[in-house]
Formats: sequence, structure tokens, C-alpha cells
Amino acid sequence: MGGKVIRFGIIGCGLMGRELASAAARWLHLTGAKARPEIVAVCDTNPVLMDWFATHLPGVRQTTTDYRELLANPEVDAVYCAVPHLLHAEMYPEILKAGKHLFGEKPFGMDAAQNRIIDAAVKAHQDVLVRCSSEMPFFPGAQKVIDFVRKGHVGEILEVESCFLHSSDINPDKPINWKRVVGVNGEYGCMGDLGMHVLHVPLRLGWKPEAVSATLVKRVTTRPDGKGNQVPCMTWDNATVTGTVKAEGGDFPLVLKTWRIAPGESNTWSIRVLGMKGSAFFTTKSPRQWQFMHYEAGGPQCWQVEDLGYQSLFPTITGGIFEFGFTDAIQQMWAAFVDELSGGDANGFQCATPQEAADHHAVLTAALEAGKTGRVVPVAYGRAA
Repeated sequence: MGGKVIRFGIIGCGLMGRELASAAARWLHLTGAKARPEIVAVCDTNPVLMDWFATHLPGVRQTTTDYRELLANPEVDAVYCAVPHLLHAEMYPEILKAGKHLFGEKPFGMDAAQNRIIDAAVKAHQDVLVRCSSEMPFFPGAQKVIDFVRKGHVGEILEVESCFLHSSDINPDKPINWKRVVGVNGEYGCMGDLGMHVLHVPLRLGWKPEAVSATLVKRVTTRPDGKGNQVPCMTWDNATVTGTVKAEGGDFPLVLKTWRIAPGESNTWSIRVLGMKGSAFFTTKSPRQWQFMHYEAGGPQCWQVEDLGYQSLFPTITGGIFEFGFTDAIQQMWAAFVDELSGGDANGFQCATPQEAADHHAVLTAALEAGKTGRVVPVAYGRAA
């Protein structure tokens, strides 16, 4: 593998840290990449988690429990940071201050106030590239829906629905973790962890709701702590948010679902756009297909289904007859970030931007108030474009 090498440090060696490391280890899967990542340093407060990286990645030359030691390492060019939401406002500005490019996990702060701290740091360090993790739009079917809209096939929009659905939290015996603790996850609850997933594509396509209503559901109020006790589970389980988007052809509803209790689902992401001229739909439940409809006045209303196979944003060695999956989406997302770092345009689809992260906080803040008060709440977009 030739090309420029971008040396990464990983802060947070849990599930997503391992996914990113795995994607880097199989970079030869991509063809024609301008640059490639190399993991040279890892950091976690749990030394056991770092052992996996040191064992599987020969390029790792630094393991530390202090993230400031990693930031002081001159061999690190860029950082992927995957830590609980509470720590974003502390760590993200420090990463930028150290002159490292940042690929950070959502939601870029536990709440809007913390996001403003991060946003100020982004503005103060415009010499580094900052992006937010959001992998689902890199599925080929999602890209087909985005392209369908960009080409004007939809016409006047009737409705847009974007969903991210889990099922495991329907089990009341599932032990509590930090995402169920308001002081660590934030009061957004399920919206904070899943909100960027459902808002990345709408915001990218310019669909910014002016006001929102929301129904917030809390069904499991206590969970086992793994030590024989039941402890309070205070975060929202499900959120259904409906926003009003202003459009030239008429206002339309934007429906956002972030559900941790979705019976029968398993990490299902979907985007559906319904319009007067055309409609499009993709769900990860059927990863190799997308659905679309072209409509003419008086003509038939027929959904068409196309098998896509492996048609990725960044070319790979995989033949088109095969199926695209979650680990491929992770690698494609990271390829977009690395491409930008090497001077590219992410093949026309960047990872989520700080602007989009700020805008999604504005939507979630309004949705939280709407859900708690039963009112329709205006969305206060505060960051200058």
C-alpha cells in the first residue's frame, strides 16, 4: 500500500475504537486511496482494553491511560476519540489545541452548552480538520437515496422519515451502562446517542426543521447494576420527533425516530423520502436493495426495487455481486475522513461536520423541551455558517 501515511491515535478503546482499528488494518481492501491510516498510539483508562490493540496492531508504539500523554506525542497526526458524552467538552478542545485533526464520536458534547465549548475550539483551530462519526449514510442504498434527491427526482416533498431502531433495551434485565445515566450520557437520552444517525442525511440535504414536537417514552425505570442491585435508569428509552421543514413547494414533516426499545429490530437504520414526482427508501434491514418510484400525472404508482450489490463510495477490491455491511460502512466513513486529510473532497460526501453537529444539538434541545412540556418548540440554530 503506497501513498501518504496519516498516523492516528485512538482515545477510547471500546467497541467503536476496535472497529476503526479493524478498518485501518484492512486498508488494502480499498483501491486508489490517496492516503492510509496507521494506528500508532492508544489510550484508555482501562489498560486491559489496550492490550487488544497492542497485540493486533504492530504499529502501536504508545499505550497510555492519560490522554494528554497521547496528545503530546509528536508521532500522532490525528485522533479518533470515542469516550462517553460527558468527556467530549473536555477532550475535544484539548485535541484541537494540541494541533491534532479530530474524528470524534457523536454527539459532540453532552448537551448544547457543551457543544458550544467544542464549537468555539473548532473556530479557534481552523488549521485542523474536524469531523463527527456517522457511518450509516455510507451504505450504497443510502447514497442512492441521497443522489435521487440531489438530482431533483422527488419534486415537492410530502414527508421525510429517518429512523434508528434498537431492540435490546426491551429486556429489563439488561445491566445499566453509562448511556442510561443522565450525568454521563446527558438528558437527551436515546436522542443524544442516536440523533446524529437520523439527522446527518436530512441536515446534509438542507432539511432543517423550524420547530419540533416530540413524544418521549420512558418504560424501564430501573436496571440491574451487575452487583445484585436495581438502580435508577433515568434516560429516555424512545423518542419520536416531528419537525416542520420550510420548502419552496410547501412545508413538509420531518419525522425522526431514535428508539432503544423497538421490538424485533436490531440496529436498523432507514431513510424514506416521499414526493409528488418521486419517492425513495432504504433500510439496513435489506442492505443490498433500495426502493424508488418515478411518478407522472395519471400514471401508475409503482415502487421499483433494485439490487445494488457492492457499490461503495470509495472503490474496493470486492466484486459488485457481493453484499455491503456495517464494517464496510465504517471503513467507507473513515476513508472519507482520510481522503479529506489528504486534500480530497471525500468523493462528494463528507463525514458529518461541526456545523451539522451544532445544528443537530439545536434540534435535540428543542425536541427535549417539546417532549417534556407537550409544546411545539422553535429550533434555535446558533452557529454561523
